[in-house]
Amino acid sequence: MTRTRGTPSTSHAGHWGFWWAAVSVWWTLDGVTAAGSYIRMARKAGEPATWGHALSTGMPSALMWIPPTMLALWTARRFPLDRHSWRRLAPVHAAILVAVVVARAAAVVALNPWIGWYDVLPPFREVVVTSFANNTFLYLILVGFGHALVYAGRARDREEQLASAELSALKMQLHPHFLFNTLNAITAFVRTEPLVAERMIARLSELLRHTLQHAGVHEVALEDELRFLRSYLEIEQARFDERLRVRWDIDPAVIRARVPHLILQPLVENAIRHGIGPRAAGGRVEIEARRRGVRLELVVRDRGVGMDPGTARTGVGLSNTRARLRQLYGAQHTIEVQGAPGRGVEIRITLPLRATDEEDDMPGGDHGAVRVTAPEAEMMAGVLSGAAAYDEEAR
Repeated sequence: MTRTRGTPSTSHAGHWGFWWAAVSVWWTLDGVTAAGSYIRMARKAGEPATWGHALSTGMPSALMWIPPTMLALWTARRFPLDRHSWRRLAPVHAAILVAVVVARAAAVVALNPWIGWYDVLPPFREVVVTSFANNTFLYLILVGFGHALVYAGRARDREEQLASAELSALKMQLHPHFLFNTLNAITAFVRTEPLVAERMIARLSELLRHTLQHAGVHEVALEDELRFLRSYLEIEQARFDERLRVRWDIDPAVIRARVPHLILQPLVENAIRHGIGPRAAGGRVEIEARRRGVRLELVVRDRGVGMDPGTARTGVGLSNTRARLRQLYGAQHTIEVQGAPGRGVEIRITLPLRATDEEDDMPGGDHGAVRVTAPEAEMMAGVLSGAAAYDEEAR
């Protein structure tokens, strides 16, 4: 069994060498600017001032911000605050802030004999209080800048992953072999079973329409994802005939839950291609969705050829799914792949349970239940009855 849990992206803060250079240049310019301001203010006040003295006091203070700046960027990348993690990670950032304030106070005390910030050095406690007053807000700004980089990187990666998924779906739908086999299946049914041929055409149209309508969308309702998957499976079953059987086990309570767009189709495609296709007798694909406390569990299982223990089923579909889940949910998701030779493969995904009409996470208990209105229930019944009917035909 292989299991992964989401981890922070590794490309948000960019190349560290670039950031060390950029931060060093920034704080050097800040030191020069501060020295210039000191000279102008001193001359206006009629006091003597030289660039040497101004730089000797202003530049060290600016350069001492280079390590805290890099620390702020690193902590924002390593411990990013979001609505899922801020309660757990806020104390970490607070502890680092205190450490930075005390460290700068200690540096001032240690370097003051050479630099001369204070004519008479006050007690260390007063230096710490002054450091807290002067440095806290600036450090928080640096942490905010680090988070802006993290969120920008996440948004960019999500767009790239979604574009890749949509492109894969379009390639699947427009793949010459896919269209050739689909049209052949439709042709075979035109005279013998015209109703089936008509439905096949409708399903192919639904595949194309769904992908175009949801272009650029990260998450959709589970019922929309199941409609798309049912259309895809109905076409695939026409190609595989009785070799492909499908079983649906969908909890109606989660039908309005949010799931990543096109999250199930690549997994089902892998199950058919690698699990069912190689078997002369075919096999069964099982799709399940249920609630597990405050989480949504999705399962795609095939009763096909399976895989050797210790090895993971690879492919663009699975790797793309892992990357998209990592970008969308971070550490809030899990994905498990389990299989054995001759016993098929099971992919199990868990996500935060959220309804499509709610912005916040859904906690446990009744408050966290997915609310289904009467019209939604009718729509849901249509989806599930269609899935059930399809299952019966497969058998």
